[in-house]
Amino acid sequence: MTVGNVQQRIQHIENKIQEACDRTGRDRSEVTIVAVTKQVSATRASEVLAADIHNLGENRSEGLLEKQEDITNGAIWHFIGNVQSRKVKDIIDRIDYLHSVDRLSIIKEIQKRATKTIDCFVQVNVSGEASKSGISPSELQQFIEEAAAYDKIRIVGLMTMAPFTEDQEIIRQVFRSLRELRDEMAAQQWKHAPCTKLSMGMSNDYIIAIEEGATHVRIGTALVGAESEVDT
Repeated sequence: MTVGNVQQRIQHIENKIQEACDRTGRDRSEVTIVAVTKQVSATRASEVLAADIHNLGENRSEGLLEKQEDITNGAIWHFIGNVQSRKVKDIIDRIDYLHSVDRLSIIKEIQKRATKTIDCFVQVNVSGEASKSGISPSELQQFIEEAAAYDKIRIVGLMTMAPFTEDQEIIRQVFRSLRELRDEMAAQQWKHAPCTKLSMGMSNDYIIAIEEGATHVRIGTALVGAESEVDT
């Protein structure tokens, strides 16, 4: 895949994002694309950077560290996967955003290991699926209140994953529910938890997510392609 092909993919996605923003009266600047590079090489990730997408998402500590050996500047790093407590020390000072905070033990480990304040999204299991990580909506406020005791944590927003279904109304309701939760949390005006951002939407549902208020969409295959593709 050449940079030109990456740019073509990005232009297609940009057109879709702009259309979604136009439909809902949003400004395009409110939406950040996080290019999920977890399944491609550092070379492919560098092509994404060269095409002016600077937010890169990884879900494994090993993948993050390997890419950072080759990509030494220009990237804003998002860790989007579940992080084990024992892995926090390896990545926490090497990322800009953590999208998967869902338990107090992780917050405590970040507090112990980080040398800077970390911008975090709390992962909420809005759909209630047993297969998905995240705290329940009913536990969210107490969780955020407890996080106030840890000064290395800044909760910038909420994150969720929609069910894998073709029923767009189910997907839309999940995203809408997260937005409503975000609004409730933001209204508290916590100093440690501004909760202004929404990380939701992936390659198959990012348009719905934007229509429902996403500020960060995590787009993998639709943007970076697959490593097995033949360069053209």
